[in-house]
Amino acid sequence: MTALLETQGLKAFYGDAQALFGIDFSLAQGELVAIIGANGAGKSTFLKSLTGLVRAPREAIHFKGEPIGGLPPGEIVRRGLAMVPEGRRLFPSLSVEENLLMGATAGRKGPWDLQRLYALFPILAEKRQQPGTSLSGGQQQIVALGRALMSNPELLLCDELSLGLAPIVIREIYAAMPTITGEGMTVVIVEQDVTMARQVSQRIYCLQEGRVSLEGRSCDLTREQISQAYFGIGEAAHA
Repeated sequence: MTALLETQGLKAFYGDAQALFGIDFSLAQGELVAIIGANGAGKSTFLKSLTGLVRAPREAIHFKGEPIGGLPPGEIVRRGLAMVPEGRRLFPSLSVEENLLMGATAGRKGPWDLQRLYALFPILAEKRQQPGTSLSGGQQQIVALGRALMSNPELLLCDELSLGLAPIVIREIYAAMPTITGEGMTVVIVEQDVTMARQVSQRIYCLQEGRVSLEGRSCDLTREQISQAYFGIGEAAHA
């Protein structure tokens, strides 16, 4: 079975500084995969490489069997990848609804529109005329998630989805994931909360210093294996 997304030997650089050292990663249609790792492990760089924000060799990334490494970000979105960026990155001059509509500019057809989002996250309907950046951090994260869904992606990438949010908001966002994946959408989440990552995902990749230090089924990995891979205690574990 062909992977929906696959990277082979993916390397990434910021100028002369190398951030990724040969990442092999695969993702099947309909999976929810978590990426964990300490700060500076390369998690955000990996997602930025997938979405064209960090340049990558064309053949290092394949989506639906086609090489997409180094394509412009707009072209990658039109092909069916969307990212919820770390820090949310809302447009401060736009209302909540206008921010959401920005996600629809890719012109992709699918189940997600304003009405569907407002049904899933009623707070978006309630606040739709307010400036996006006037909302609380958790509400802004929901707007950023909604904006990505409005592009009707096949693959949704979520960078640090719960970072800095109140537990009640984190629960609300993750409670919506079964609805999102129930449409057949494939999801990758970068998550610092390892317990949450294990609960919501089918598989986990752990990155350490720009390399994959652990990969396996979430239900099979032990706390000891994850700790070794996360903190670099002893030799890297493989499951």
